[in-house]
This record gives sequence, structure tokens and C-alpha cells, in this order.
Amino acid sequence: MSDPFQYDLIVIGAGSGGVRLARTAAARGARVAIVESRYLGGTCVNVGCVPKKLFVYASHVREELEDAGGYGFSVPDGALCFDWGTLVANKDREIERLNGIYGRLLDNAGVTLINGTARVTGPQQVTVGDQHYSAERIAVAVGGWPVIPDVSGSEHVLTSNDMFYLKQLPASAVVWGGGYIAVEFASILAGLGVNVRLIHRGDRLLRGFDDDVRDFVADEMRKKGVEISLGHNIQAVTRTGDLYTVTLENGESEEAGMLMAATGRKPLLAGLGLDALDLTLNEDGSVKVNDQFQTSVPSIYALGDVIGTPQLTPIAIAQAMVLSRNLFGDGKGVMHYDNIPTAVFCQPSIGTVGLTEAQARERHGAIRIYRTEFKPMKHTLSGRDERILMKLIVDDASDRVVGAHMVGPEAGEMMQGIAVAMKAGATKADFDDTVGIHPTSAEEFVTLRELHSR
Repeated sequence: MSDPFQYDLIVIGAGSGGVRLARTAAARGARVAIVESRYLGGTCVNVGCVPKKLFVYASHVREELEDAGGYGFSVPDGALCFDWGTLVANKDREIERLNGIYGRLLDNAGVTLINGTARVTGPQQVTVGDQHYSAERIAVAVGGWPVIPDVSGSEHVLTSNDMFYLKQLPASAVVWGGGYIAVEFASILAGLGVNVRLIHRGDRLLRGFDDDVRDFVADEMRKKGVEISLGHNIQAVTRTGDLYTVTLENGESEEAGMLMAATGRKPLLAGLGLDALDLTLNEDGSVKVNDQFQTSVPSIYALGDVIGTPQLTPIAIAQAMVLSRNLFGDGKGVMHYDNIPTAVFCQPSIGTVGLTEAQARERHGAIRIYRTEFKPMKHTLSGRDERILMKLIVDDASDRVVGAHMVGPEAGEMMQGIAVAMKAGATKADFDDTVGIHPTSAEEFVTLRELHSR
């Protein structure tokens, strides 16, 4: 009997999660096609993690040159020049290279790439243009898209997507939002010499992070020239020539050369056709799935940012590995969300893994806090007023380290190793018994002895 389906799996969306799912499923012998309407690599490669990190590197250069004075180096007055166009062009070249790599990975894995906009026209059918494709299973991995609040003049507001293709860098900018995308872009712009005001309706930045981290980062960002306005929201935006007037709900107004909103993202489901299948969504508009990433339509699966789990590239990739194993492997894949490390590439950067102090008190009751602040060794000669925060949270009953948090240079690099230790169940005694690497900032994590009391 002939197979009624053209493919075993059609993946919609060639971002990090979709590409990994397609490749690993094909490696297990499945007939796989992947549909993409924009660019290979999704948000991360094109308008997210990768270009953002390149901009972060650029935004540090000015400080590095300033700090060099303490070490005997100097840049003659007027000799320092920055060209935004060069940075954007070099970024574009790198992204194009990565797009090509993704294409070759799919081709080498035997995955059929279908360029175009997909519509799910049946539980086991996908339509692209005037072509119809059938598959035993469909996986939705379309990711998310920035949301701009519905205010007067919202057509003048840019999103994080737009930031990577600006024709020129403005002299001043307003960044609207208080999450990690907002603080990252405020830091990038300030580091590149833009006068930046960050406006957030909440009383603290970075909801969901440890409170000590939230307060410390705000203080350090202010030192670096970012004006932070908390407890305010934007009501309207008007344009006059090359300037934009931003009016707050309290009547205050400010002119800036640009307004960028980082006020949330939503799953990119519009036009996909899932509503016609009566597929169940969560309250926040994300796709509801079970532990096996299966939706309410049994033949349709979903993963990544579209299902409302933490919006991190490694999470989408891990979900893809689990789903591929369960559909075409031994069926024993399980996704765990505990002790997921993450970094925020603001200035200074954040690295964190595990529970916040508030979460730990709620979950474990009795906990111990070890906390330190200090000036990085580098700045003893540079003279820069910048400090590092490090914090360990320990479950008192088991002595296990259940939370680790850092604000400071290379925080993300340090936190990756600590995440391995915590995943393995390391106790505070294990940290104490570990020999430090001297002289480094990282050694503070294994020399913290003094309890911090509230």
C-alpha cells in the first residue's frame, strides 16, 4: 500500500527550534520538509541574539578605550571615529553567512526547504501558495513578533527588529519598556554615544529577576548615562521633521531622535490557519501543548516561543531534541525547565540560574543568602566607577545551591559553568571545597562565606 502522506513531518518556521527539529528528525529517517517565509535562522540569527551580541561588543569599545588610559594607552583627541554604517554592513555580512550555513545544514540533512508563507489547511495538510503538502504530523515553530502598544502615533514607534537596520544612529533616543530587550538596547545605544532615556511603567526593571539584581543593574546603568524613568507610561507620539515628541500619561513630554518599544512579544500565528481547526490557545495567546508538545489537534505539535515557555533559543533547541526523540526515536525524551541559565547583555551584563530569593523563600522556606559587591580588579587602574554583584541562594535543609546571580563583566560566561554544577545538585559545601582561580572575579563564587541578613 502506498503511503498516503508526502512527508512524515512538516515543520513551519526555520528558526533555531524548527531547524533543529527538522534536522534531527531527518537524521532518524523521517521524511521532513520545512517552510519558511522570511529568513533562515529565525529571530535569533537575524533580529535577535546574534546581531544584538555583535552590537553589544561594539557598544563596549568606547569604554575600553577610555579605560586604556589607566594602563598607559591613549587615543589622541579627535582620532576616535565611529561609523554606524560600517557596523551595520559588517553585521549584515555575518548574518548572511549564517543564513547560508543554516541552508546547508538542512540540505545536508536531506530536509526539503519550501520558501513561502504556510497555511495549515487541515490537520495533516499545509498549503504554501498554490501548492498543497501532506504530512502525518505538522510542527508549528513560527516564534514570536514584537508588539507595539496601541497609542496615538504608534506608527512612529520602532521595535527591536527595526534596530538592526537603522539608516543612521540618532543623537537621542527613548526606549520604552522594562524587560531584557529594553535594557539591552538602552545599554547598546548609550554605549554608542546616544543620549538615552528608558521609560517603564513599573517600579523596577526586569520583572522576574532577583530583586537585588534588578536594583543593582538600574544603579549601574545610570552610572553609564542611561536615564531611567520608572512609574511612567507613554500616551502619544508625534513627529516634527526628524524629531519625535513623546508625551507621557502624566503630561510630561520629551523630544528624541527615535522611539523604540520593547513592550512584549506575541506568537506569530496570524494567517496560519490554526483558528479554523479550533486549536486551543492559552490565555496569553500562545499555543497550548501537553508535555509531549502536542496540541489539541493530535497531528499538530508546537514548540519554542509560540507555546509560551521562556523565550530563549536554547530552550527551543532543547524542545526540538525532545520532540524529535519522542516522534522518531525511543520516545523517552523529557523536557526539564529547572535551572535554566540565562544572560542579559546590558551594561554591565547579568548572568542568572535557578531561583530568585523570593522564589526560594516560597519553595524552600528556610534559606541562606551569600552576597558580595566589589570593584573589578581591572578598574583599580582604569578608575571607572563600576561594581560587581554576586549572590548565591542556598536551601538550608539540603545545603543545595538553588539560585546563583551575577551582575558584572562576562556574567553569562561565568554562569554557564555554575549552571552545570547546580544541575548536578551541587551544595554550598561543594562550592566551598572548590579551589578558586586567582585572581579572577569568578573565584568569589567559591569564597563566599559570610551570611547576608535582611
